[in-house]
Amino acid sequence: MINKPLHSFHIPVMGLSYTIDTPIRVAQYGISSVISIIDDEIVEKMKNFYSKKFNLNYFGISVKTNDYRSKRITDYLDMMDDIVNEKFESFKEEISKNTVALKNFIAMLPNTSELKIGLQNILNQGDYIASNIRNFIEKNLVAGSIDVNIMTKVDKDNYKDNEQLPVIYNDAHASLRGFAQSKISSSVVLSAGMNPRLYSYIEEFEDFFPDSNNFIKKKIILKVSDFRSAMIQGNFLAKKGIWVSEYRIESGLNCGGHAFATDGLLLGPIMEEFKAKKNELISSAHQLMINSLKQKGKYIPKKPLKMKISVQGGVGTSEEHNFLLETYQVDSVGWGSPFLLVPEATSMDAETRNLLAKSKQNDFYLSAISPLGVPFNTVKGTSSEILKHQKEARNKYGSSCPKKLLALNKEYSPQGICTASKKYQKIKLDELESLKSEFTEEQFQSKKNIITDKACLCVGLVNSAYLENGIEIKGEKQGVVICPGPNLAYFDKELSLSEMVSHIYGNGNVLSEADRPNMFLNELKMYVDYLQEEISNFSGDRVNPQIKKWNTFKANLLEGINYYQELFKSSSFFKDDIKKIYTQLQHYKIELENIEIPKLN
Repeated sequence: MINKPLHSFHIPVMGLSYTIDTPIRVAQYGISSVISIIDDEIVEKMKNFYSKKFNLNYFGISVKTNDYRSKRITDYLDMMDDIVNEKFESFKEEISKNTVALKNFIAMLPNTSELKIGLQNILNQGDYIASNIRNFIEKNLVAGSIDVNIMTKVDKDNYKDNEQLPVIYNDAHASLRGFAQSKISSSVVLSAGMNPRLYSYIEEFEDFFPDSNNFIKKKIILKVSDFRSAMIQGNFLAKKGIWVSEYRIESGLNCGGHAFATDGLLLGPIMEEFKAKKNELISSAHQLMINSLKQKGKYIPKKPLKMKISVQGGVGTSEEHNFLLETYQVDSVGWGSPFLLVPEATSMDAETRNLLAKSKQNDFYLSAISPLGVPFNTVKGTSSEILKHQKEARNKYGSSCPKKLLALNKEYSPQGICTASKKYQKIKLDELESLKSEFTEEQFQSKKNIITDKACLCVGLVNSAYLENGIEIKGEKQGVVICPGPNLAYFDKELSLSEMVSHIYGNGNVLSEADRPNMFLNELKMYVDYLQEEISNFSGDRVNPQIKKWNTFKANLLEGINYYQELFKSSSFFKDDIKKIYTQLQHYKIELENIEIPKLN
């Protein structure tokens, strides 16, 4: 029996809806993917859509139902599990009887896959193919995982009749409970940093603990940007008796959606540290976990449980994919934004997909549109941006804020207001207007833009799925917000699933532009630009901690460049581009050295 995942890549979460039904689309091929479960409204609408499509008996759950958020999520995940299992069984039946379908599936598998080799051997034998293949795939074929994502900071307090509900009814807590009470066996990806209250809530659910066979039904994946963060969060959970089954490292800037920049630490050196210190992560967490399990009177594993390391952010070629697998010994590589151009894999309306296909390098940018106040990767020309400009031309600002998922600002209300809302922006604009005489026109406009830049992500990030599936969109017209990483600039056409997978494994090439920079150089450029902008846009007092932060940032980038110069000397990868890589590394080194860190005022 082959005890390995079928694929060496996974599809990360994208927005609130772009991967909302990806497991239904691709899990039967063994491809694992991640869906967002923070927005119970789209979850409910997609459940009703698929329940009708597949003639299932899943009924609607009203907002008047007690604990409706978590119940909606549980129902959707249970339904998705039913559909995936049914599609998986049908797929196994098809490839055991249809040689063409089998050959197409074999072509999708990694070239080094034991499953691919085993299936090819049976096919080459010629005799008793159907029964041999059926037996082989029953033993070795597994569906892709239906993993879920919870952005830990999106944990708004909720109220009923103006009474604050207990913490367990907060948004992220309800999402976690919805996953925990579902029947699926998969993983929850916790992203955007540590939420101690949420992490402590995990221990309330038995499925997160190992059973006597060392099996964990519901696993934890932590999305992190550096080793220190991984160690702190992993040990915090281990003290609760909870094991982190996977650390998913994402580039701080070369990624889709919210961009959490590191202190100048680049992806290569970060991955090197994880490779060197993985055993530290394991041994530290194991000891803390068994101490906790003893106190709880639970089963104690005799040896450390399996811990995976995966990576994502800006990968665009099979050579980069293989480099990450081999150099850093990772278990999986995430391919996100390129899959936005694959209709078989992601949920998106045709207009937005066409926009992404035709957008060039300069169209992708790090914006200030997120109400979370975190830089947000997006693209120019979205329908949301167009509608926003049309409203502003009529002196209308802000969203009606129908969902309030990001109503986290408590400056004016204990219940929280979203900074993209009409209510918040009106207050801020009125305050600014009263102080207009104190500013130049340029200063005034700059401050006004800071207020009005914010966009409604809760609505904009789900509208695309509604448009694709013909689901009615109620309320104010707000258009589509899309969150691709800058790497998508080099993918310029709609792709089939088989074309995309062939590209990942080096059996085809879908990039039309030969001059795409190496992923590590692309990230380095983003960090150099980020530091320059941070310094030039800084308007506060230059205090010692800020100066120290910039110096650390610059020093880390220079160390990263030295690391890459040594790494590529001994690597067998990127030989065709090695001169260009060294030239670019030297260019950014000079550019960095010329950046002057301001002195104290």
